[in-house]
Formats: sequence, C-alpha cells, structure tokens
Amino acid sequence: MEDKIKNTEAPEEEVEVKSAAPEEEAEIGNIKISVDVVSTIAGIAASQTKGVAGMYSSFAGGIAEKLGAKKNPSKGVKVDMAEKSVKIDLYIVVEYGVRIPELAWEIQEDVKNNVETMTGLEVEKVNIHIEGVSFAAEEAAEEETQLPEVLPEAEE
Repeated sequence: MEDKIKNTEAPEEEVEVKSAAPEEEAEIGNIKISVDVVSTIAGIAASQTKGVAGMYSSFAGGIAEKLGAKKNPSKGVKVDMAEKSVKIDLYIVVEYGVRIPELAWEIQEDVKNNVETMTGLEVEKVNIHIEGVSFAAEEAAEEETQLPEVLPEAEE
C-alpha cells in the first residue's frame, strides 16, 4: 500500500511513502559475484574497443606472458566492489592516431553496459588511465609502403 503525503517544505511536490507491510516474497538465497569476474568482463569489453592497442600490465606480468603464461583478460583492470555497486579503473595502451577523449568515452560506455548487463551491479565510475601509445600499426603501414631491398647476387 502506498500513501501520498504532502511535503510541507515544498508544497508543489509529493513524496511517496510505502507502508511497512512485510514482503510477500521470500528470499531464496544469495548471489555473490567475484571481483575477478567483474574485472574479466571489464577487461574484455575494453580490449575489444577499436583504438585500444592493449591493456597495460606490470613488468612481471608482461614477462610471464612472453614466457608462455596464459593471457589474463583482467590485466590492467582494478575493481573496487561495494555491496551492489562497483568502481572500475582501466589502464590501457592506445593506438597512435586515435582521439583519446572519444575513445575513453566509448570504453566507459562499453564497460558500463557490459558489467551492468551481465552482473546486475551498478557501475558508479569507469576511470580510464592512458599508460602508453602503440605505434605498431603505423610502423606496419610504413613497412608495407617501402620497397623491398634487392640484394646483389653473389658471384660464383
């Protein structure tokens, strides 16, 4: 049951108050989502955004990955969880030539939508930390446009 009470401070506004009747639905159980799950979802969403060259990892993590360790989709992601909300920090490397403010906005929207849709948690903030710029695509384009060097034939 809902009762409407006039607000005495602002006479034009009405505040809805729900009665303190016991809820009819019983709770079945709890759902607990791991921080690792949220960081994996956020990391995958961010890395799939066009213009992101990769996620920033620590020096030790980079060496382990080069030595054959399994790629970690949550690398470069820090998650602070409250009871029903999360704050996410993403540490990324961008491709050379992208507009960083537009890229950051797109990443924030993608990560927020994916995390909220998949987990039901409210995303309070998605902070983007640009840790570097990758020139790999530009260097590859330059190599393609250069003529191959012709080596002189060896005399016999």
